[in-house]
Amino acid sequence: MKNITKKELNNCQTIINNIKNYYSERIIGQEKLLESILISLISNSHLLIESVPGLAKTSATKTISNAFNGMYTRIQCTPDLLPSDIIGTQIFNYKTNKFETKIGPIYSNFIHLDELNRSSAKTQSATLEAMQERQITIDNKIYKMPDIFIVIATQNPIEEDGIYTLSEAQLDRFLIKEKITYPTPNDEVRILDLIEKNTKKTNKQLLKLEDLKYLQEISKKVYLDVKIKKYIVEIINATRNPEKYLNTEYASYIELGSSPRGTISFMLCSKALALLKGRTYVTPDDIKDLRYIVLRHRIILNYEAYSQKISVENIIDKIFESIETP
Repeated sequence: MKNITKKELNNCQTIINNIKNYYSERIIGQEKLLESILISLISNSHLLIESVPGLAKTSATKTISNAFNGMYTRIQCTPDLLPSDIIGTQIFNYKTNKFETKIGPIYSNFIHLDELNRSSAKTQSATLEAMQERQITIDNKIYKMPDIFIVIATQNPIEEDGIYTLSEAQLDRFLIKEKITYPTPNDEVRILDLIEKNTKKTNKQLLKLEDLKYLQEISKKVYLDVKIKKYIVEIINATRNPEKYLNTEYASYIELGSSPRGTISFMLCSKALALLKGRTYVTPDDIKDLRYIVLRHRIILNYEAYSQKISVENIIDKIFESIETP
């Protein structure tokens, strides 16, 4: 694999800075959300966002997609949403007296699934083939998804009525899971100022899908040392065999550890994060910075952990404390 040249790195930083500037002109705060979205974009993989309503999840995803000239689709998930509403179906054309295929809104570059946990389990599973295999099947015919195909789903953690908890298999399809909280008081004042001024920003695309493909290709060339690869593997192994790394109490809280998708996610995300930070190589600190968003939806805790108010983030911290940093 060839090393990243200085010119390539400078080109990447120009693209990334353009995206950040475009975002900051329209969204106040939520820098961690921006970073997670960019990691997802550069990795060409899917992102799950969890937060209470009104924290600019939809605005942020719409803003980032507007920066490019790709196809954008927003799907509002409800309990009565059918799989065919997402992937498409066969429709009878009375003029031609034939059935015609109508591909659903899932066929896009950027798909925003709003409140995914409001849709039924059957509808949630309809997205699995598209997300994992990057294809959909209608009437036994396969339709390949676009080269750039990124699902950004949100879920509301406070609702109880009409909610269908995402299965572990569905969760594992997401590269990362981000949790966002309320803005700071200073940011909230800035939000009021922005609304009061009623400043309208145009949605003119700054970039092209080719720019995003460029970032994706360069990120593959980011250097990942074998010592860090072994560090990642040991972290994942600790989630599967916690009794070898944690004390008996904390080890007993883990019901199920991470699949190999966690290992792959650390690799993809760390390369994307290194590129965002203007580096051509991954450091151990990159892995530590990514620990929550990569692992929080891949470590399953048992009921005892919840009864003791032990969060998955607590367990992740204990795992990292138990493993020597290379």
